[in-house]
Amino acid sequence: MAVKSRVARQRRHRRIRARMAGTADRPRLNVFRSLEHIYAQLIDDQAGNTIVSASTVDKNLQTEMAGKTKKEQATLVGKVVAERAQAAGIKQVVFDRGGYLYHGRVKALADGAREGGLEF
Repeated sequence: MAVKSRVARQRRHRRIRARMAGTADRPRLNVFRSLEHIYAQLIDDQAGNTIVSASTVDKNLQTEMAGKTKKEQATLVGKVVAERAQAAGIKQVVFDRGGYLYHGRVKALADGAREGGLEF
């Protein structure tokens, strides 16, 4: 069952990505979540570069992550990626949920990024 759900998510992600691309002006905010962690990247698809990233495995965030729920951690990752994007001069992004439902940790990350100042 786990393999089928992973394949279905990858299929949804490919379908979404066929219509979405990030540029230098408006990069793609990509989300990947595993059972334990959540990752966010701002990607310029034209150049093929990751501009900024943040995740629950960042060494800088480990002390802040301690004792928080996964949703709280996702919100914090969203805020951090927004801060790093602001420092890189990025205000607008295209949100790529990665084939996941816009619910739970994915929604929490998006809300955190919006609180941090990103527009999408």
